[in-house]
Amino acid sequence: MKADVMPDILMTKAQGRLPGFGPVAVIDIGSNSVRLVVYERLTRSPSVFFNEKVLCGLGRSVAETGLLDDDSVNLALAAMRRFRILCNQMGVKQLEIIATAAAREAENGADFLEQVRQALGSEVEVLTGRQEAHRSALAVISGFHNADGIMGDMGGGSLEFVDVKGNSIGSGITLPLGGLRLQSDANDNVAQASKLAKERLSEASLLAQGVDRTFYAVGGTWRAIGRLYMHHINYPLLVMHDFRVTSADMIAFCEEILKSDVQDLDGIRFVSRARRPLLPYGAILLAQTLKQTKANQVAFSAIGVREGHLFQMLDAAEQSRDPLLCASEELAILRARSPEYAEELCIWSQTVFEVLGLDETADEARLRVAACLLADIGWRAHPDYRGEQSLNIVAHAAFVGIDHPGRAYLALSNFYRHSGSGNDELSPKLKKMAGERHELRARALALAIRVGMLISAGMPGVLDRVKLIKNEDGLLLTLPTDLEDLMGPRLSNRFRQLAKLGSLDYAVEVEDEVDFD
Repeated sequence: MKADVMPDILMTKAQGRLPGFGPVAVIDIGSNSVRLVVYERLTRSPSVFFNEKVLCGLGRSVAETGLLDDDSVNLALAAMRRFRILCNQMGVKQLEIIATAAAREAENGADFLEQVRQALGSEVEVLTGRQEAHRSALAVISGFHNADGIMGDMGGGSLEFVDVKGNSIGSGITLPLGGLRLQSDANDNVAQASKLAKERLSEASLLAQGVDRTFYAVGGTWRAIGRLYMHHINYPLLVMHDFRVTSADMIAFCEEILKSDVQDLDGIRFVSRARRPLLPYGAILLAQTLKQTKANQVAFSAIGVREGHLFQMLDAAEQSRDPLLCASEELAILRARSPEYAEELCIWSQTVFEVLGLDETADEARLRVAACLLADIGWRAHPDYRGEQSLNIVAHAAFVGIDHPGRAYLALSNFYRHSGSGNDELSPKLKKMAGERHELRARALALAIRVGMLISAGMPGVLDRVKLIKNEDGLLLTLPTDLEDLMGPRLSNRFRQLAKLGSLDYAVEVEDEVDFD
């Protein structure tokens, strides 16, 4: 379409982006890959604006020769030159460049980094093993709600472990056990690699602190193994972040990888060809780590050193914000008819839960607030498909700070909010993932929202004028006199469904006139 015939609306500034300092970009020069990630802005829950990775294998020959391979260097530098143009085109306000094991250990690493500086026109921060471990740990404590366990970040050249609990980072270690390093040290022999991994990990006393806790797996090769396991069990939600598997099941799956031809594994088409040769070495390290830590489960992370680097750039007030609620607020701003109304729903739904006697833990209340913020993001869809589309958006959103049962709760509440709580056109696996307690509260929340929408039309300043109580006769809804004409069969029917959830009679009152059904 020619510019002179474009509709005026297409010539306006994009409304699908949020204001703030950005875009901000991070280039991560790792031992196996170099990656450019551009984030919309610097915030507690950064949204990825652009993401590109090139598997260069910079660390492939470092252990054997002490040098970065010429072909790998040329491939990496070509990627850097491309990255610079892309950053310019996107108007990146700040470019952060970090380099890890291969660049810091290779004899020709300094020469390579100087070429990177020239290609990008920016300084490169070469992370020590301790710094790399610390930033990966920051990613875990910022991306997992109440993290508690051992974080392991497996790169191409090194493997970092750190004890994490809540917002605290404990002791950590760095080992020369990245996927490429292990492959090289074992002369590309899987049996020898298993022996080396067991020996080196047995000397890592820090791992003993992981007994009966969670092991947080960071790194591309481990994520690939997690994705393969999803396909292996036909998991219903293909979202990697905070995907959890028992240690026993994951050890068994890793051992199955070692017995199989990698090319024959279910879901192998979703793993890049360049990464596939490292899968056996990643499987060895993951299985041996779980055996050494005696962790009860492994949780896979979709974020790592880059996000940890961004997190440390935030001030203390921004760091303390809840990433799930931040992301939900942003979606409400971008997609809801009224973000202010979403906040009123939080108060309304709390009242509904209280009068129905539905108790909540602090974590459940947090999920309910997030669900209210997300309740109206699907309004532009066709009415027949709002539930399904909203479910898909919420279930697969790039949220952090939420586990998969929590995702299922958010998705179900949004689906029921549009399609009705009696609609059973859902995969039973999603309900099972949520669990009975979450599923019940998702239904209750959806019913509360459906009643609220009929009263307010999704606009603010109405729900706070409505009263809801439970008395000896049942559930009582009181409308102000100027809203009397809102009463009718549709509101009565939805309110009846809400009352039925608590096995209660119901009534709608205008001023002092009460008529119980």
